[in-house]
Amino acid sequence: MITLYHNSRCSKSRAALEILEQSKTPFEVVEYLKTPPTEAMLDQLLTQLQFNPEQIVRTGEDEYETLNLESKPPKTRKDWIKTLVAHPILIERPIVTNGKTAVVGRPPEKITEWLKTKGASHA
Repeated sequence: MITLYHNSRCSKSRAALEILEQSKTPFEVVEYLKTPPTEAMLDQLLTQLQFNPEQIVRTGEDEYETLNLESKPPKTRKDWIKTLVAHPILIERPIVTNGKTAVVGRPPEKITEWLKTKGASHA
């Protein structure tokens, strides 16, 4: 099953939702601001993305500045993950996964390509 980590206030996330709906591929939506991932889930998503936590941090969010993350970033992967779980607004969106691989939908067309090459064939 494909999962979309979605923020309905984000235009890129809404575009990702539309791409998935048009693909006719079964998927579920997780509104990650209402239901943040657990530390284990986020760690798994990062592994599927083949990213370090810093690569999915939204540095333009007010919370990034409020937490002073530019000057005092978390020191370890585990600390980054804890910070992102505690402040899910900082997680880049949208993220789409099939449980084995994942993609950040920026631009949303990356999801279309992922569906063709990895998404649907591994769901």
